[in-house]
Amino acid sequence: MMAASKVAPVPMLTPARERAMLWLLALTQFTVIMDFMVMMPLAPQLMQAFHIGPAAVSGAVSAYAWCAGLSGLLAATYIDRFDRKKLLLTMFCLFTVSNLACALAPNFHVLLWSRAFAGLTGGVLGAIVMAIIGDVIPAERRGAATGIVMTSFAMAAVGGVPTGVVLAAHFGWASPFFLLVVLSLLIWLGAARVLPSLTAHMGAAPTPLRQVLPNLLALLRERRHLEAFALSIVNMTAGMLVIPFISPVLVGNLGLAPADVTWVYLAGGCATIFTARLIGRWADRAGKQQVYRWVSLMSIAPLLFMTHLPQLPLLALMLVFPFFMALVSGRTIPLQALLTTIPEPHKRGAFLSANSALQSLGSGLGAWMGGLTLQTDAAGHISGYGMNGWLAAGLSLWTVWWVARVRGAAPQGAPA
Repeated sequence: MMAASKVAPVPMLTPARERAMLWLLALTQFTVIMDFMVMMPLAPQLMQAFHIGPAAVSGAVSAYAWCAGLSGLLAATYIDRFDRKKLLLTMFCLFTVSNLACALAPNFHVLLWSRAFAGLTGGVLGAIVMAIIGDVIPAERRGAATGIVMTSFAMAAVGGVPTGVVLAAHFGWASPFFLLVVLSLLIWLGAARVLPSLTAHMGAAPTPLRQVLPNLLALLRERRHLEAFALSIVNMTAGMLVIPFISPVLVGNLGLAPADVTWVYLAGGCATIFTARLIGRWADRAGKQQVYRWVSLMSIAPLLFMTHLPQLPLLALMLVFPFFMALVSGRTIPLQALLTTIPEPHKRGAFLSANSALQSLGSGLGAWMGGLTLQTDAAGHISGYGMNGWLAAGLSLWTVWWVARVRGAAPQGAPA
């Protein structure tokens, strides 16, 4: 269905259609992020519904993450062989089916396999989205375009996850997945109408299957690619040393009620809705490497503050946390825009798929390393979190130095 026939140049979109395309890509990412994030607050209901323990719920979350990483790596072997639009619509359709399977799961084993399938399909969507941006948007405007798509994280934190939790409280744990199915169908229909066919990255003849694996190995051996992958992995590891443990620390150390943590994240999500686009436009004006360097440097202060929190009231946390969210998530915007310029256009999809897989590896590595330093006493107080902050600060400083080595193949515009 998706095989190449005729290679067409990248279409020139009107400003209105380009904006519509970017927001549809952001909404696609929104469903993927919400799908991943909503599992964690559903843990108590899943444990009660399926008579399982916390470790089983954690296993379902891990199954999604590991399968997402695997799918990203596998996608590097085929993503550049097909029309970007057809591939996105196919994967998004399968992702929607996986959420329907989650919603209808009669037991935990079916839910676990459904989560794994959601990871396999959702894990490659982010790479396809960034490949479309790299194909359609000229390099000098990719920062702003990436900023729009990156608001998906804020939308999920502000609207998606809280709505899912409220629905689950009133209508059962499956209701957030039914909501995702409905939203995904609507977004799929919009994408089918608005997205242009994108085949300019394809050669006159598709790459022979026997060359797929050698091409992937060559992609992973190229020095320019390896330098970019290293930056991407370390950037993700630094953030995940801190991010997964914020909620337990706020509850265990500061005494917040679990419901109050939602308000903290809501404040942070609202801030990133505005800052993501500002950082993206700044990256276009001042240069992606330079803006990454500055935002990464500025993120060190909130990383250290969040890991050395004094006793603060809820209102103060709601005023402080937006700085953490805006800067720690904001440095990913110039980084993602920079990564689209690294490979040649015909390798862009494969490169971004491999990068997506390696980012999943970095996420897992950061969360694993962060858990090793923490201890919890009988009262629920967590110690050792400060060490995570210093490790994250050190890795952030390394990225500030390393980003100067990450350069594109050539000055990139939208390929003709």
